Formats: sequence, C-alpha cells, structure tokens
Amino acid sequence: MNTRLHAVTDQNGRPLSFFMTAGQISDYTGAAALLDSLPAAQWMLGDRGYDADWFRDALEEKGIKPCIPGRRSRGKPVKYDKRKYKRRNCIEIMFGRLKDWRRVATRYDRSPTVFFSAICLAATIMFWL
Repeated sequence: MNTRLHAVTDQNGRPLSFFMTAGQISDYTGAAALLDSLPAAQWMLGDRGYDADWFRDALEEKGIKPCIPGRRSRGKPVKYDKRKYKRRNCIEIMFGRLKDWRRVATRYDRSPTVFFSAICLAATIMFWL
C-alpha cells in the first residue's frame, strides 16, 4: 500500500489543502488537482516532480511565478531563483511535523480515506490550534 501526499502551504509552512494519490501516480496528477485551490501568491515553490510546461503556464496565467527546478531529463535547463527555492525547507518541515504523529508516520490505517482523515486531523491540531 503506497500513497503520495501533495500539499499547498502558506508562506509559513502551514498546510492549506491536501490531495492524496496512489504512490505510482505521477506528481502531475496532484498538481492538476491542487491547481484550482491555489491562493493568490507571488511565488510557487515546488520540487522537480512538478516540472511541466503546462503547469508553469497555468501558474503564470494565475499571476504566480513558478520556482521549480527543471527535471534532469529536460533538454533545455529552466531558470529558477535558487535563493527562493531554499525556502522550500518550510514545506519539508511541515511534512516532518505531520510524521511526528505516530499514526501518520507508520501508516496504521489500511484505508486511504481513513489515513487521509488522520492527516487532516493532525494538520488541524498541529498548525491551526
């Protein structure tokens, strides 16, 4: 049983929305699902898995500048702000804090729906209370 969690956070690393996909599914699916829930922002930080021309174009249509490094297999390198990209550690810290909950870290729940609800509960208690 394998899942991948996609998250949108604010500038302080607090989660705003989540989307879960199967582990073998590409990050593009999560990007497409969360595109409509993106808040108004100047920058969007993402890892190499979200590097797609259609995703970059969709972000620019919303007035958001993408700060996503290009995939290694990309023919022509993509320019991105390396100084801003270093702030992506806030997102990794958010995922680490979620995994402080033993139920989330060890994946006790077999059902993806129940596991997703445990993630949402953990995020609500840890970041918003």
